[in-house]
Parts: sequence; structure tokens; C-alpha cells
Amino acid sequence: MLLHLSISQFTLVDQLELEFGPGTSALTGETGAGKSITLDALGLALGDRGSAELVRAGANRADIHATFDIADHPEATAWLEEQEMDAGREVILRRTISADGRSRAYINGQPVTLLQLRALGEQLIDIHSQHEHQSLLKKDTHRRLLDEYAEAQALAAETRIHFKTWQDRYRRYRALAESAEETEARRELLQYQLEELEQLDLQPDEIESLESEQRQLANAGEILSGSYQLAAMLSGGEGDIAEHLHRALQLLTAMPEQSPALTEVAQMLDSARIQVDEAASTLSRHIDGFEMDPERLAEVEERLSAIYQTARKHRVQPDQLPGLQAQLQAELDEIGAPDALDKMAQECEALEASYREVATRLGQLRAEAALRLASAVNQQLAALAMPHARIELALQPLEKPAASGLEEVEILIATNPGQPPRPLGKIASGGELSRVSLAIQVVTAQTSRTPTLVFDEVDVGIGGATGDVVGRLLRQLGETREGRAGQVICVTHLAQVAARAHRQYLVEKHADGDSAFVSLRELKDTQRREEIARMLGGEPTEQSLAHAGEMLERA
Repeated sequence: MLLHLSISQFTLVDQLELEFGPGTSALTGETGAGKSITLDALGLALGDRGSAELVRAGANRADIHATFDIADHPEATAWLEEQEMDAGREVILRRTISADGRSRAYINGQPVTLLQLRALGEQLIDIHSQHEHQSLLKKDTHRRLLDEYAEAQALAAETRIHFKTWQDRYRRYRALAESAEETEARRELLQYQLEELEQLDLQPDEIESLESEQRQLANAGEILSGSYQLAAMLSGGEGDIAEHLHRALQLLTAMPEQSPALTEVAQMLDSARIQVDEAASTLSRHIDGFEMDPERLAEVEERLSAIYQTARKHRVQPDQLPGLQAQLQAELDEIGAPDALDKMAQECEALEASYREVATRLGQLRAEAALRLASAVNQQLAALAMPHARIELALQPLEKPAASGLEEVEILIATNPGQPPRPLGKIASGGELSRVSLAIQVVTAQTSRTPTLVFDEVDVGIGGATGDVVGRLLRQLGETREGRAGQVICVTHLAQVAARAHRQYLVEKHADGDSAFVSLRELKDTQRREEIARMLGGEPTEQSLAHAGEMLERA
């Protein structure tokens, strides 16, 4: 529900802070005082179009904040979570319009688009007035109201899921069917390429191992020649490294006196002699076991050539061939077997049948509930001084199945006897539209998902006893229903409606000679009785004040 509305530098408003609570709140005041300004500002916070003309003269920008309590509104909470926004107990919608016409929108301080602001706003408030944002003129609203009244929301959601599943599969089927020849050619190519890669059977790390072996086999002659030369240097006879080390040790041993340094040198030379002997032995074993293998070299080079050639053919690096094989296999699996198209067609038929079965059940629920809803609303219209008006909910079959079902739902109305029902948008009177909205909301209040209802001058063209009925209905809508606190905000000129409200606000326009501004204050006790008396007949008198007091006590 709406908790707080802050309006700054908006048309005639300098600064306005409003606190709202549960129940019904009435906004009253003289004609032209600016009562609708509050609703216009609220509409901007909900995503209505704005312009530079709405900024107060001389100000840099208009700024509107609307704070809502969404603790009992799981749909709004879920929407915020889907948009990755903070979904606490409260949510703040903010709208700014600069003097040059630029507009910005925020939800909980996070910049958003107007579409996002409007999407959330439509879940929080339903505004019924003579302005362009009237939800009752939208067929989507007609369908939603009927589904809520029929308690068919779960079946409607199931219908949407079945439709999406069917259409997703059908689009895939059409894409494959339209490219059947290309698909078959592609399947054959993939199968050929995969057979080639499977025959190649490239193993992990095989390329690196083969390249190392190839280098060793290709340089076998030079390796063997160098090994012989190294062996001769180590211990090949006179003048080799082993002989020089032996003579050096003899020279040290022959010295008459051994200093610590010479002792250390002798130890190092002895260790070097041992290392040289081991190196010579290892090298000898290497030479003895070394084989020239031209046949193995040819095999290795042939294997590498096959790998390189295949990689060039597919325009990838040799080490990327295993990844390519997996990619081609995945594509072939996606295309499926040659009979995949027939199987997919059968799947589409089965999915369509499932959708139609669910959508048909939904249509039956709607048809049954449409009669009950129309009858209940017509009873309310009679009490609202529209005794000859009647509405009906027309269910017209759609040419094509849709996510919403097999039929279109539209509220039609006839305001006079003998007239055929026509769409709501075609009725002549905006006041009649407001009363139709009120009648529908009263009937559907227990199933409505919108916590806050706003009515702009629903009392146009009525008075007396009918006005009292309107007041009672608005108060009824503002009462707690099914454990949830209701909230109604209405702009009214009728004392009978204002007296029935749980609280009342007075809108006043002031002028100081140079400029005009609008103020709004909540009325209490005597102030409220005086305002009700003024609404009854101008300047309050003892009689009108007594009458106002009786109306407030009765309410």
C-alpha cells in the first residue's frame, strides 16, 4: 500500500509531504483547487509520460517520491528479485523531470527505464479516472479480472507454460523443416569428418611425444658421433680427462706437507674423478644400446604428416583436433537422426494437444465465471444510479491460439435499454466509466491482486442517496479483506462520499499576488465537519454543520 508521497516543484506545488494509511482517504476542495495534481504526480511516479511544462515555474526540476509497503505483496517482491533489485519491506519509486524536459526514473535508488517503473507501478496501484492510464480500458485487464474472479490464475499460468513449450518446439521444427536439404547435406559432411577424425584417433599428448621422438631419430647419426667423441675425451686413453685427474692426485699425494686447503683440493679432485668415471660408464651403456632405426623414423614422420594434414584441412592447430571432434559430434547430435524431423513433428502435435486441453479447461472456467461476474456487477450498477446499464463479458474465439488462451475477453456495456453492448471505451460518459470501474472493483475486491485503488471523481453526475451508496462502496473497498489491509484514495466533490472515508484531506490553492501554489492538509474533527458542511451547501451554517456531524457519525 502507499505509505508516503513527496511532491516537489511540480506544477503549482512547491513542497508537499503526504502520509497515507490503510482504509479510504478522500481528497476534497473547491473546484480548481488542484485536487487532481496529487494524482497526476502519483501517475508520474508510476511511469506516466512527463514534460517540461509540469515543472514549477522558476524551478530546475520536479521531483516525486512514492513509498509503498510491499510486505503483503509477493508478486511485487518477486518482480523486484527478478530485476535484481532490493526487495525489502518497502519500495520507493522516484521520478524527476528537469526544466529542459529530461526525465529520470528510479526504484529504490537504482536507475530504471520507464517501462520498468510502469511494470512495477501497475502491480501496486490501479488508477480509475478519465485519464489515459485507465486500466479498465485494456482487454488484458478484463482477462485478468475474470481469471482472478474465477480463481483461474494457476490454470492461466499453466496455459502460458504449455503455449511457450509448444511454440519453442514448433519454431525449432519449422527451422529444421525449412532447411531439410541443407540439414541432410550437413549431416553427411559431419559424419564424414567425424569418421576421419575417429580413424586418426589422436591421443592426449601424442603430438608432443611424436615430435620429440622424431627429432631424436632424425639426428641419430650426429648424436652417436658426438657420443663417441665425448667418450674419448672422458676416458679414451692418453691425455683424456680421467688421466689428467689421476696425475693431479698423484702430484698432491707426493707433496711433503698437506695444508687444509690442499687436503680440500684433493677431496674435490677425487670426487671429480669418481663423477667422470660414472659419466663414462653411463655414456658407454648409451652407445652400446643406441640403434639407428630408419623404419621407426618413417613411421613417426608419416603419423605426424597425417596429423598436420588433417589440422590444415580443418584450419585448426594440431592440438585443437580433439576439441573439434567434440564440437562436430555435438552438432551432429543436435541435428539428430534422419527421422528426427518426423519425431519432432509428432512432439509438436502432442504439445499442441496438451496446450489445447489446458486452454479449453481455462475457457470453460472463464465462461462460467463471466456470467456470475456480469450479474454481480449489474446489481452494483443499479445501486449506482445506472439502473438500465448492463455489462457482459464477451469471450470471442481467437483466430490463433495465444499464451493467454483460446479466447479474447472483453467487457461490453449497454447504458440504455434496447442498445447493443459495446466496448467500454465507446461509452459516452467518463463518469459512467468511473462507476463501472467502482462496481467491478467492489465485486472483484476479494480476488484483486492490486492493494491500492485510486478513483478520480467517481461521483460525477450523481448525488443524494446514490452518492451515499458510492461512499459506502469506497469505504468497503478500503476495509481489510482476507487478512490484507485495503487502501482507497479518491478525489470527490460529494459530501456523502467524503463523509464515508476513513480520513479526509483538504486541497487548497493560495496566491500571493506573484504566484500561486497548492497545499494539502489532513482534516480532523471540527475541521472535517466544517469541510463536509461546505460541500453540502457552501458557507457552513448551524444546520449544515449539524447535518455534516450526523453524516460523520453515521459513517
